Amino acid sequence: MEKQELIAKINEVLAEEFEVEIEDITPEANIKSTLMLDSLSLVDMVALIESEFGVKIKGTEVSSILTFEALYDFIYERLA
Repeated sequence: MEKQELIAKINEVLAEEFEVEIEDITPEANIKSTLMLDSLSLVDMVALIESEFGVKIKGTEVSSILTFEALYDFIYERLA
């Protein structure tokens, strides 16, 4: 999958699941504030990413993924 296709799919899945406008999801935006995540919904997001894209995200890795760009890169590298 091309990276731009992957980014579009990630944005689509997250916008639908967390009921935000897809335009609000930009590479430099903070994931937690954009998706209005608390600790429980952050776990939901990780589970969603793992099931949709077949990648595992460890707890220690979650804390380093702050922006959507970091999330895109993380998933893309795991799929490559």
